[in-house]
Amino acid sequence: MADHFKPFVSPDVKMKEFTLKSILLGCVFGIIFGAATVYLALKAGLTVSASIPIAVIAITLGRKFFKTTILENNIIQTTGSAGESIAAGVVFTLPGFLFLTDGGGDQYFNYITILILAIFGGILGTLMMIPLRKALIVKEHKTLPYPEGTACGDVLIAGEKGGDFAKTAFYGLGFAFAYAIMQKVLHVISEVPVFLTKQTNRYFPSAKISGEITPEYMGVGYIIGPRIAGVLVAGGVMSWLVLIPLLATLVPADAIATQLVKLGYLATLATPGGKGAWDPITHTFKDYSAAIYFAYVRQIGAGAVAAGGFITLIKTIPTIVSSFKGSIGSLKKEELAEGEVAGVVPRTERDLNIKIVLFGSLALILLMAFLPQLPGDSVGKKLLVGLLVVIFGAFFVTVSSRIVGLIGSSNNPISGMTIATLMGTCLVFIAVGWSGKVYEPMALVVGGMICIAAANAGGTSQDLKSGYIVGATPMYQQLSLFIGAIVSSIVIGLTIKFLDKPTAAMIANGVTDHAIGSTYFPAPQGTLMATLAKGILSYNLDWQFVLVGVFIAITMELCGIKSLSFAVGAYLPLSTTLPIFIGGAIRGIVDNKRKKENKDLPAEDEELGKGNLFATGLVAGGAVAGVIIAIMAGVDPFTIPGIGLTINLPGLLNALNMENGISHAIGEGSYYILGAAFFAFMGYVLYKIARKPQTAA
Repeated sequence: MADHFKPFVSPDVKMKEFTLKSILLGCVFGIIFGAATVYLALKAGLTVSASIPIAVIAITLGRKFFKTTILENNIIQTTGSAGESIAAGVVFTLPGFLFLTDGGGDQYFNYITILILAIFGGILGTLMMIPLRKALIVKEHKTLPYPEGTACGDVLIAGEKGGDFAKTAFYGLGFAFAYAIMQKVLHVISEVPVFLTKQTNRYFPSAKISGEITPEYMGVGYIIGPRIAGVLVAGGVMSWLVLIPLLATLVPADAIATQLVKLGYLATLATPGGKGAWDPITHTFKDYSAAIYFAYVRQIGAGAVAAGGFITLIKTIPTIVSSFKGSIGSLKKEELAEGEVAGVVPRTERDLNIKIVLFGSLALILLMAFLPQLPGDSVGKKLLVGLLVVIFGAFFVTVSSRIVGLIGSSNNPISGMTIATLMGTCLVFIAVGWSGKVYEPMALVVGGMICIAAANAGGTSQDLKSGYIVGATPMYQQLSLFIGAIVSSIVIGLTIKFLDKPTAAMIANGVTDHAIGSTYFPAPQGTLMATLAKGILSYNLDWQFVLVGVFIAITMELCGIKSLSFAVGAYLPLSTTLPIFIGGAIRGIVDNKRKKENKDLPAEDEELGKGNLFATGLVAGGAVAGVIIAIMAGVDPFTIPGIGLTINLPGLLNALNMENGISHAIGEGSYYILGAAFFAFMGYVLYKIARKPQTAA
C-alpha cells in the first residue's frame, strides 16, 4: 500500500510551485517538443518521450538562470510534456482528413479544426484522469510503477545531476543543429543517398536502397534499441527488396499506371508525371520502385499496420479488462474512504473538483454539437459524435493509464485503441443507417479525439506519478496540463499546416497539393485511419492488397515477432527505417560491450545514460531544425513596414544551396558517399559518448 509513502517534499512544506515562470517555461518546452514531435511523427510514424529531457533541461536552466524550486521544475516538465503527447495523437489521426473518399475531408484539414480537436482531445485526456489519480497513482503506488514517471521523479530529486547530464543533451542539440545546417541549408551533406537498380536489370529490377541520413533518425534508433529498430528495417527490406523487385518483374508498366490512376496518383494514362514519373509516350516510369510502392505496396503496408494494431489490442484485452475493473474498483473504494475522512486535505492530495470532470465532459459534447468547424450536417448527429467521444474516452483513458503504469508509455497500444474506436464508431454509424463518404470525417473525428485523449492520458499519468514522488500539488499539475494542452495545440496546428505546404523543391519533384502523404511526410497512421474509415463506410478499398498485408502481420506474429513494428516498417520508405536501424545497431554494440565488461546499468540509470541523453539531443535538435528550415522554405517573401526591406527566406535558402556545385565537381556517386561519411562520423560520436562512464550522483 502507499499509506506509508513519504514524498521528497513533505505535504507540510510551503514552496514555490505553480508560478508564472514555471508555466511560461513549460509552455516554451511544450511548443518546442510539440513541433519536433509533429515533424518526427509525420516523417517516421514514431515519437519519443519528452518528459525526461524536459526535466533535465529544466533543472539546469532553472538553477542557473531562474532560481526554480524542485516543485517548479516539476510544473515545467508537466506543462511541457503535454505538447509531445498531444502532438503524437494529432499527427497519428487528423492527417487522415486528406485521404478520405473524393477529398471529402479536405475542408476539415484546416488550422481551426485541427486546433479545436487537439485542445478538446487534450482536455478530455486530462479531465478523465482527475478522478483516477488517487485510485491508480496513490492507492496502487507499489503495484503500478509508471516507469517514465518514476524515472522523471528521480531526475527531479537528483537535481545535482542536472548540470553534467544536461550538458550531454545540449551537446546532442548543438551537434544536430550544426549537422542540419550543413545538410538542409548548405546541402554539403546529401539528404537521401540512393542506390537503385534499373528496371531492365535481368536479376533484380527496380530494387532501391536509400537512407535519409538525419540526426533525428539516428537518435530515435538509439533510443528504441536494436530489437525494435531491427524489426522496423526488416519490414522495409521486405517491401523494397522483396515485393517491389518481384512486382517489377511480373506487372506490366501499363497495369501499374492504371492502378495509379485509380488511386488518384496519376491524372490519366495520357498524362505524364505522377508517382514514379510516368511517360505516356514510351509507356515507362522513370522510377519504377516509387510507382509500385504507391500503386500496391503502400496498401499492403496499410493492411499490415491495421492488423498489427488490432492484434496488439487483442493481446492486451485481458490487461484492458482487468485494468478497467481494477480502476473502477479502486475508484469506488477511494470514494468510500473520502466520505469517512474529515478535516483538512493535505496539499499533496488536493485534486480538482469532480464537478469539473462532469461539467467539462458535458461542455465538450455541447461544443462539438454546435461548433460549425466540426463535420456533421445536423446538431443531432454531432451530439452522437460528442457522446461517442466521451464514452470511448472514459474507457480508453482508464485503459491507457493502467497500461502505461505497467509497461510504460512507449509500449502503449494507442494505435490499436484508435483502430478499435474507429471501427466501433463506423459500426455504430452503420447500425443507425449512416453509410457513405459523408460520414467518414465524423468517424475520423471520434478516432482522432480518442487517440489524442489516450496519448495525453498516458503522459498525464506519468506526470502525476512524478509529482506524487516529489511531493507536488496534484491540482496545480492538472491545471498546468490544461494550460500546456491549449498552448501546445496552438503551435501543433501551425506546424502541421506549414509542413503540409509544398516547398519549391517538393513542387519540382511533383508534390503540388499536400506535402503530407508524400514521401517527404508519409504520415502512416493518418493514412491508415482514412483507409479504415473509407473501407467500412464507403466500400471502396482494394481488399486484395489490404488482406495480403493482414496475413503478413499474422505471419510475423506466428514467428514470435511484434507485427506492428514490422508493419510500420513495411509501410514506410526504406530511407526512413534504414538510418533508424543504424542508430539501433550502435545501441546494440554499446550494450554488448557493457555486458562483456560486466557494466550493465539498471533501467532507471540507462534512461539517464550519456548515450540516451545525447541521442535525445539529436532527436530534438534535428527535428526542431527541420521544422525551422521547413517554415523558412514555406514562408512567402515579405516586406518589413517602415524600412521597406524585403525578406525572401526561400530565396536565401536557395542561394546558400551548394548541392549542384558539389555534385558536379565530384560526381553524384561521390556526393552520396560524402553524405554517408558524415553520417558515419555522427554515429562514431554517438558511440564514443555512449561509451563514456556514468557520472557519479
